[in-house]
Amino acid sequence: MLEFRILGPLEVVDDGGAIRLGGPKQRATLAILLLTANRVVPVERLADELYAGAAPATAVTQVQRQISELRKVLGSASAIETRAPGYAIRLAPEQLDLNVFERRMEAGRDALERGDARIAADLLQDALRTWHGPPLADLAGESFAQPAIERLDEMRLVALELRVDAELALGRHAELVGELEQLVAEHRLRERFHGQLMLALYRSGRQADALGVYRWTREALVAEFGIEPTPALQHLERAILNQDPALDVERRGSARAALRVDPDRAVLVVPSDEGQLDSLLAVGEQLAALPGWELIIARLLSDDTQLVRAASNLNARRTRLSAPVRAAAFTTLEPALDVVRLATAYEVALVLIDAPGNLGHERLPKDLAVVLERSPADVALLAGTVDLQKGDGVFVPFGGGTHDWSALEVGAWLSSAAGASLRLVGLGADPRRGRRDASRLLADASLAVQRIAGVESVPLLAEPSELALAAAVDSASLVVIGISPRWRHEGLGAVRHMLVRDARPPVLLVHAGPRPSGLAPRESRSRFSWSIEG
Repeated sequence: MLEFRILGPLEVVDDGGAIRLGGPKQRATLAILLLTANRVVPVERLADELYAGAAPATAVTQVQRQISELRKVLGSASAIETRAPGYAIRLAPEQLDLNVFERRMEAGRDALERGDARIAADLLQDALRTWHGPPLADLAGESFAQPAIERLDEMRLVALELRVDAELALGRHAELVGELEQLVAEHRLRERFHGQLMLALYRSGRQADALGVYRWTREALVAEFGIEPTPALQHLERAILNQDPALDVERRGSARAALRVDPDRAVLVVPSDEGQLDSLLAVGEQLAALPGWELIIARLLSDDTQLVRAASNLNARRTRLSAPVRAAAFTTLEPALDVVRLATAYEVALVLIDAPGNLGHERLPKDLAVVLERSPADVALLAGTVDLQKGDGVFVPFGGGTHDWSALEVGAWLSSAAGASLRLVGLGADPRRGRRDASRLLADASLAVQRIAGVESVPLLAEPSELALAAAVDSASLVVIGISPRWRHEGLGAVRHMLVRDARPPVLLVHAGPRPSGLAPRESRSRFSWSIEG
């Protein structure tokens, strides 16, 4: 039986050892299939990923050739199937190292939640042994691989955090100090490791050192982003100051309980200027009002003369918001990369940005493209002014694509938070093309949303044309729509008709990120991908 490895350089192994793969395009084709194992990857997406959004006219033929060559290389054991509208690689769970890692990690997490710290530590250590280097190391320069690599790295770090929790619960605090000091140095903005180091030091009789870790952690966060540490880390500092007996391993038996570690999810709001903030907050504040969520507002400035005024305005806004909120302003030379860093550092589930004014006419600006490509979280671009108390509710045009499912999730959050109706919009039948209406697809989506979010939806069918789809959403309070997966070179497609009209409803364009998003259960942090469609 073939074994496929992506938690390190891409490898395929059989009983005789490693199988020699072909050139970069062949390896990339296999990697894309493995990252979506047991799911169909459309030919167009394969072409788009292989050629970084600039596929030549012969791209489909090239994809077909790569698949044919891969089947030859993998031999009769190949599991690459042709399934409309593309290809899928069918694997048993034990054939892909990522699946093995996920299963062991989930089992370790479950054991830790039950209080079986010794079993948890062993399972999590076994999970980490499946790694044999940086993920997809030989394809790290490929644009398609970068979001996946970031997500895989995130999962490895979560497994490390859980393993440290288990070992802290077993009383191995002194042995962990050196390892945690190295992890903190390597991941200086990852507050979870800082908290674990504080706890390990405190339990080792080094209270002053533990408080020193908090001080320089806070200084680093304030200097880098102008944001205070998370409430969980602040709570831990107060507990250490008070020598809270709850921190003692003998009393609690669980590092997780003492640390209150699972971070709440956040909505990151990044306005392009002061005038766009109110519109973004009309959406962001609704989402942050959901249980366990918070709002982070960041003003990224090009000129330090604006800094004091921007910070003062943000502080004034904070006092008027009902949702939990943190806010900061800082100068930047690379705003797109700083947005990505914020989303990564603060467990963000959704990045909310105002759309540029020419979005309906041109391709996305370069900075926005960088955010979409590299953000670990879903990204939403808002065009227009939102009032969810006016209009007929949240409308989600839905075609079943990856970004459509993410748009549906965001629409469901907003519907739940604002008490607004949710309408799923699909295309009617097209007899000329032999295509039935989308009612069955809308029903599947509705059932998924009811199961996960408890939100009911109403189906709405529009004539199969872009103009008819745009007209169907005229009465919406907000239209939430997934960005086309071919946005790099095709632009926004059907969305354009909604954006360029004078009397349009506000539109929220959603791009799916690799990190499980807001409707995902907590255990999804140990999975490479998650979608309400499952």
